[in-house]
Order: sequence, then structure tokens, then C-alpha cells
Amino acid sequence: MGTVIQLKNQINNSYFQLKNSVENRLLLVEEKIKLKLFSDVELVKKMTDYHLDTGGKRLRALLTLGSAKLCDYSKGTRDINLAACVELIHSATLMHDDVIDNGSIRRGKKTLNKIWDNQSSVLVGDYLLSRCFEMMVEDGNLEVLKLLSSTSSKIAQGEILQLQHQGEVDMLEETYLKIISAKTAELFAASTKVGAILSDKNNKEKVALEFYGRNLGLTFQIADDTLDYNSELKIFGKKIGKDFYEGKVTLPIILLFQKANVEEKKKLKDIFSKYARDEKDLDYSLSLIKKYNIINACYQKAQHYINLASNSLSVFNDCEEKNILENLTSFSLSRNF
Repeated sequence: MGTVIQLKNQINNSYFQLKNSVENRLLLVEEKIKLKLFSDVELVKKMTDYHLDTGGKRLRALLTLGSAKLCDYSKGTRDINLAACVELIHSATLMHDDVIDNGSIRRGKKTLNKIWDNQSSVLVGDYLLSRCFEMMVEDGNLEVLKLLSSTSSKIAQGEILQLQHQGEVDMLEETYLKIISAKTAELFAASTKVGAILSDKNNKEKVALEFYGRNLGLTFQIADDTLDYNSELKIFGKKIGKDFYEGKVTLPIILLFQKANVEEKKKLKDIFSKYARDEKDLDYSLSLIKKYNIINACYQKAQHYINLASNSLSVFNDCEEKNILENLTSFSLSRNF
């Protein structure tokens, strides 16, 4: 048990090391976000204030700040502005996600759409995106504008692709990877690449950080999807089955369907073709996941992307920032919050 706790602490330390290394700038990012979300419209103010109070890891903002620091950015506050920008893009997608998924709880608190309504949540999400585009234009760099606007487009396409394959238990693994690459990994990739763009680095460094961010994002999403079925892990404080009840087909179900026998395949198809799934359906699916050791198979897939992410940083000289980003790949797989 002591070894497990020691490993867990080491993994979590990588996130906090990154946070501590850019703490002063992260505080300025928070101030920038509050400033940009201010509105004279009372409902907008109430909803954005509530959203800010729900907190979050600010991982994408940290990646922008950390990447800029790795690339020796020291020209001003563009890293702060763009870290705030990528965080607002992420927040907007969460608001839209909760409407699409009819979500009710996020980060342990009621979602905006449950406190107010779907219409208001969609419009406030749009408000956040419009603020993002203002910030991109204010930055004045065409490469940044092109990157972040393109990323926003890809995220939306990823959401649509996921809807298109809703409940499809025989989904190809390739299709799943396309979905999470667009929905999650693209914004991670943009967050890290921005750091190199700000610092006027050459194309090699830009590509390396973009590749790092994309593979980190894939690891992060695979881990998140796997947690939804990992009944062995209680330390995460995440209620299992959220994706299952929403009918989302993610990697654990895809790998399970590949290994299941004919009778089990038919049962899984029946479960995911229903309008709603119950606890009995989840228990059955979890029993098969345990039978075929699916959790371990998912983590093995994620390990591949961890290795790719970590190796991509070899173009940079050894330093504290590089070491922190390398260690962060393990955090994305094994975080406990």
C-alpha cells in the first residue's frame, strides 16, 4: 500500500510542479478570464460567475504557460492572454457538452443548464467563444488566429462525429480516435504549440510541442473514458457509468465488443440501442469488462501515447520545464482528481 501511495504522490506532483512553476502567471490568467467574462447583462454575469466558482484544473492554460516558459518566452503578456483564451474555448465546449448530454453534475456541482436552462447555457457558451475570438484578434498574430479558430472548428466537428456514432458498440477504434482527437487532443495540441509560436521558435519546436500536446490529450481522454468503467478506483471521486448511461461508446466498450462472444455482443448491442440504460445493464457490462481485463487493455493503449508525447520533447535542451512536461504525461493517465 505504501508503494501505491508513493507512486500516486509522485504522479500528482508533476501537475503541481507545473502549476507552481507558472503560479504568478496563472493568477494573471484568472484575472484576465474574469475581466473578459464581465457583462452588464445580469443573467450572463450570474452564469459566468457561477462557472468561475466551479473551478477546474486549468490544465490547458498551464500547458500554454509551461510551453511558453520552455521556449524562453519573455516578451510581455501574450502567454497570459492566450492561456486565458484556450481555457475559455474549453469552458465553452463544456457548456455545450452539458446541453448535448443533458448533464446535471460537473466538478461536483450542478451544471449551468440544470440551474438555468439549455437555451441560456448554449448562448453563454457562445458568449465565451466570441470573447475568445476577440482575444485572438487582439493578439494580432495571424498564425495564432488561424490555429485557434481552426481548433474551435475541429472540436465542433468532433462533437458531431460522436453524435453520429451514438450507441454504435461495433464502432471502429479508428473512429473513436478521430472523435477524441478532435474533441480533446486538438485543444491540447493548440495550447502547447501556442507557446512555441509566441517565442518565435522554428518549425521543429512548433511541431514537437504540437505533437506533444496532441498525444497528451489522447492519453488524457482515454484515461477519462476508462475511469468511467473502473470500479476498482474509488480515489478519483468520480461516479462511474456517466458515459454509459448517456449511451456514449468509448474505448472500454469498443475493446470489450472486440473480445466478447456472439451472445455477449448481441446483449451489448441491445443495451446500447435502448433509449435509456439502467443499473442492471451497467453491472452486466462491468462484469464483462472485468472478465476480459479491459481496463488494463485501455491503459496499455494509453501508454503508447504517453511514450509518443514524452519522446517528442527530445528536441529541447534538458531543463526543469522539460522535465515537468515529460512527467505530466504520467499524470494524465493516473491522476486522482
